Amino acid sequence: MTPYTHIVRYYECDRMGITHHSNYVRFMEEARIDWMDQLGYGFERMEAEGIVSPVMAIDLQFKQPTTFKDAIRIEVSIREMSALKISFAYTMSVGDAVVCTASSTHCFLENNRPVAIEKRFPELYQAICALRG
Repeated sequence: MTPYTHIVRYYECDRMGITHHSNYVRFMEEARIDWMDQLGYGFERMEAEGIVSPVMAIDLQFKQPTTFKDAIRIEVSIREMSALKISFAYTMSVGDAVVCTASSTHCFLENNRPVAIEKRFPELYQAICALRG
């Protein structure tokens, strides 16, 4: 998968000129959406078929700050996966320097009830499994 790149915007920085920590969750979402699109199973398709994937948990570890106009390269991978939930790992870098590592866990719901993605969307489940090796 091709890493996602986010260019830090001026309004994403605080008074010290550093990217505000709250924006990294948005960067993760942008990268995850791009990752799903590359997989051929974007959120529009899932939602059109009645599936949503809310966030259950998020964890971020900041390594060094980023600033206005930095190009943050975000690599997304699968950390864990089960029939009912998926955890993504994110490595965010500027140049060769890792600036943040993170993870997010999501479940799959249909009509506000948990759904087994392996049974409901076997094509998506198999595509994800193929990436895991």
